[in-house]
Amino acid sequence: MLRKRAERMYDEKLDLSQPIVWESEEERAAAIAFFNAAYRAEESGLTQAHELAQEVAAWDPDLAECLRLYGNEEGWHRELLTEFLAWIGGTIKPMGRVTGTFYKLYGRAERMETIVLTNLMFETIGSTTYRLALRRATHPAVRQMLTILTRDESFHVPLNVHFLRQVLARTPWISRQRLKPLYHLLYGTLIASAYASRRRALKFDKIPFADLSKAYAEHLGKLFIHESDLALRPSTAILRLFGLRRSELARAEDLSAVSVLAAEAAVDRERVIVNAL
Repeated sequence: MLRKRAERMYDEKLDLSQPIVWESEEERAAAIAFFNAAYRAEESGLTQAHELAQEVAAWDPDLAECLRLYGNEEGWHRELLTEFLAWIGGTIKPMGRVTGTFYKLYGRAERMETIVLTNLMFETIGSTTYRLALRRATHPAVRQMLTILTRDESFHVPLNVHFLRQVLARTPWISRQRLKPLYHLLYGTLIASAYASRRRALKFDKIPFADLSKAYAEHLGKLFIHESDLALRPSTAILRLFGLRRSELARAEDLSAVSVLAAEAAVDRERVIVNAL
């Protein structure tokens, strides 16, 4: 699947022919902050994927190639975001205090299962944010950039679950148990991060904190709801806080975002239909 995607990845170009008329300078600044955050997420994904590829190459060359090709897709997103930011008059800026703390802690992780789980949950909130922003976006170039990110994350999320399973297959039982507190820590922290992002990006993406935090709670909660082998379940207390229940998440009729079927459905970029469109 990844080889097939790589063959045509660079054929897709951004159409930046129509200038954007911003409602205010504050909206443009918020857009720059939004896409800077996206850039940092893709940069982190690229770095971690390629570093993991080097580690696993000795015992699973095929998995290493998957990680390398996945990292290349993140790198392609980074190139597009660099071009897009320059077009809207922005530059790559240092991360804010909250975002910087997240990525510094992430960068210090050493265990492969910790790195993959963290990246998977970051990918999940990223795809959720892009999808909600796309629903509100009107300018063609903004919609194209968000569509690319949203569409590709629909493949990257189940792909990262595949990576997690492959890593856990070689992980001692005690190390697997350490994932549970990490999952719950990330679950609560990433939901709370929605508040910090509203200060910088709200005027651009128009996503109220209540909507974004509930969406994070729902999609992070659904992440492993059908994956009993991973034994990662969302906090009942947090779900109740947002009016959600595990039973309702489990009954959702849409395709599991982390299933093999979801990955196969999203592999062909030209055939993916983004739910937000």
